[in-house]
Amino acid sequence: MRARIIALSWDGLRVAAIAAELGCHAKTVRWWFHRFNALGVEGLEDRPVAGRPRRITEAERSRIIALVRQAPQGRLTRYEDGELAAEDESGAPEWTLDALAEAARRHGIEVGRSQVRRILLAEGVRWRRTRSWIRSKDPDFEGKGRGLSASIPARSTVRRSSAPTSSGR
Repeated sequence: MRARIIALSWDGLRVAAIAAELGCHAKTVRWWFHRFNALGVEGLEDRPVAGRPRRITEAERSRIIALVRQAPQGRLTRYEDGELAAEDESGAPEWTLDALAEAARRHGIEVGRSQVRRILLAEGVRWRRTRSWIRSKDPDFEGKGRGLSASIPARSTVRRSSAPTSSGR
């Protein structure tokens, strides 16, 4: 488009006509004229962008998104004879950020779990930790122990009394 702006001006078209021809604003046409006049043909090239360059390509991003649509290798599937089996018994049965990052690494994409999360969020996928069957609303159910992370406190089972506190509230 930038080169067409300059070529159309050489053909004798005015700014308004060039803008109408290319479907852009007249200020855009003038801006490229000024840059071309100041820098020549090099002025029509993209300038370097600020910030760190992307570590993975768009093709790699697409491959990560495609992984989410596939069943994880550790997921059990029922065959026609009724037997349950997984493609890879050591694989994750559900997609987690860690499992997706590991699968991407196996496909040759060097990516961490936080970057996988950012990619999915940019695509509009809301990521939540999978709820495990070890948490039950059944009062007779006894848990298997501590949760997955020491940073997440376990729910307290002690009920608070409705008696007023010593401060009178």
